[in-house]
Amino acid sequence: MNVFPLTQDDYQLIEEAKSKIKDLYQDDKLHVGSALRTNSGNIVSAVHIEAYVGRITVCAEAIAIGSAISNGEKGFHTIVSVRHPYSDERNRELTVVSPCGMCRELISDYSPKCFVILEVNGELVKVKIEELIPLKYSRES
Repeated sequence: MNVFPLTQDDYQLIEEAKSKIKDLYQDDKLHVGSALRTNSGNIVSAVHIEAYVGRITVCAEAIAIGSAISNGEKGFHTIVSVRHPYSDERNRELTVVSPCGMCRELISDYSPKCFVILEVNGELVKVKIEELIPLKYSRES
């Protein structure tokens, strides 16, 4: 896997995602925050929304992407998500988490060259979304 070091902009993006979920956290409803930097340089952040029926839960990455697209953004440079500890885990820190498979597909569909910030072997790095979704399904395949 080709990994890239984080820049100051990447750390700013992580802080935006952390700030979003810290401000909006609710037990059993909201515990993941995501932030993305668009190709035009704007930052869009969101939280996931959890439903009692897990199948209709919507990921923070999907909400951030939808918000960006709804506001006229055409592509994304970098995305990151963080998880807030549940109330019974208060001694834990917010951690960077990897996007789920559906979000990987969504990121790749709308911005196939997007970077994703991850924790790999205890280190924060960024990778291209194509590294996380090899042999991706496409209309051509």
